[in-house]
Amino acid sequence: MLKYFIKTYGCQMNKSDSERIAAVLENIGCRKATDIQNADLIIFNMCAVRQAAVDRVYGQLKNIKKIKAKNKKIKIFLTGCILDCDKKKLSDRANLIFDIRSLNKIMNYELRTKNISQRLTSLWLEFKIQSSKFENYDYLKIKPKYKDEKSAFVPIMTGCNNFCSYCAVPYTRGREYSRSAKDILNEVSALLKNGCKKITLLGQNVNSYCSKFQNPKIKNQMKSKKSNDEIIDFSILLKMINNLKGDFEINFLTSHPKDMSDKLIEEIAKCEKISKNLHLPFQSGSNAILKKMNRGYTRQDYLSLIKKIKNRIPDIKFSTDVIVGFPGETKKQFEKTVGVIKKVEFYLIYANKYSPRKEALAAKIYKDNISIDKKKLRWRIINDFNKR
Repeated sequence: MLKYFIKTYGCQMNKSDSERIAAVLENIGCRKATDIQNADLIIFNMCAVRQAAVDRVYGQLKNIKKIKAKNKKIKIFLTGCILDCDKKKLSDRANLIFDIRSLNKIMNYELRTKNISQRLTSLWLEFKIQSSKFENYDYLKIKPKYKDEKSAFVPIMTGCNNFCSYCAVPYTRGREYSRSAKDILNEVSALLKNGCKKITLLGQNVNSYCSKFQNPKIKNQMKSKKSNDEIIDFSILLKMINNLKGDFEINFLTSHPKDMSDKLIEEIAKCEKISKNLHLPFQSGSNAILKKMNRGYTRQDYLSLIKKIKNRIPDIKFSTDVIVGFPGETKKQFEKTVGVIKKVEFYLIYANKYSPRKEALAAKIYKDNISIDKKKLRWRIINDFNKR
């Protein structure tokens, strides 16, 4: 029996993708290895958001040389968010780098031979062929092998159109693609029937979700005289999921402040199943840095939005993302970030040290001129707020 091991780096979207990779491999007769040492096929689902995540994969590939010395039949596949520059560097260290969107093409592939070496070679060829022919995001239709069916990730969209200057996502996942509302509701409904109690909707920017719904019955329920009822935005999608029968909680990641509409705020307030813990990244408290980041809002915009949400939903709690050490960030600009944190009183902060990504705009036009010592110090200051 061909045994696989998947190592996942990065965000919840990558974790969800790994659940679909596992489903495909098990559908064609593979089984999960107890650990990486016992695997015939090792898949790294990569993240390109920070260099540290890429470096960890390089480190793992070095360690696998020792495993390969004992089992020369092992094959290494790479997928996920990988910049072109890293693909070139990693191409001679892995047997295959495949696009996640090719998964649906392999779902019904059959491994006939019992010989492990032949099966690996056959599987490698199939991935290689199909990965060069991907056309869409149909792989999201694959039923995942959920790690936890009581608390499940459900991607509603992928990719991003915002092009924040520090971010690699548009260059690895491409432009925004929204799943059909019907597919999303079918997946959520199936999870609820199996006893799921927590649904986390995923997307690089869930607020910009937009799709069409083809079910006439539900379409009529959502009909509005003022709008085209076929268009399903994120607020309507939340309402549709909230209206599903069952005792469960709805969470979602990640929201962009510039797309947090009054309509969406109202739906979060009214829908009793939607968690009142909202993740709303602000990244920097300096308007100058926010502009360089191409975030599309100011410090004042963000704080006004927080105030508006709190006024409508008094029991709301916020978590956030912050980047320290962005090129040119002064001590005063950093203190403005600290000021926002003190004002909002986040219950959780994910602080990250700026990491230049070669294909992102910031790395091309700004010198990474903040020392690693300053980045670490500022990171510690921000992270200390989580201990209070």
